Amino acid sequence: MAAPEYVPVPPTEDPRVYGSPPRLEEPWWPDRPGELVDRGQPSGPLLGAQGPDLGYALKLASSFRDRLVLTEHEHADDVISGCTAVAMKRSALFGRAPVIHDLTVAFTIWGYLEEAPDELVAFRAPLFAEVSHYHHWAERRRIVDLLPEDLLRRSHTEVSIADWTRLSTVDTAA
Repeated sequence: MAAPEYVPVPPTEDPRVYGSPPRLEEPWWPDRPGELVDRGQPSGPLLGAQGPDLGYALKLASSFRDRLVLTEHEHADDVISGCTAVAMKRSALFGRAPVIHDLTVAFTIWGYLEEAPDELVAFRAPLFAEVSHYHHWAERRRIVDLLPEDLLRRSHTEVSIADWTRLSTVDTAA
């Protein structure tokens, strides 16, 4: 503990300074149970996609709220929640934080930026119902997992509402 300046200190006393240990005890190795050194990040259904600053997609998604074209029984919160998860996966595939084009791709594929065909509305309605609630994580992940990686890797200018037909053979009740 430092002493106030007015406390006399003998001139022969050495001031206390940091001294490093004479040697390193042992090197550190990533051998804890939670380390992902050899196995890498786990992947598979319902595990999500890891990427930097994924939460920024939530801020970007709010700018789409006024542009969404919804049907009578669809809710903006559900649509934004599901499509934001898609945008997060797309940005993680590229190893970067989300940008506005990730959200554009998600909303375009699911047909929320223009009038959607009746078949697409019928297909997406049960998928997006109530996914904005925190206890519907599995349903939100299902929306993301339905989209093939090659579709998400396309440029935002190459994606169209017609791309949803690639998913029409998937059983939505599973």
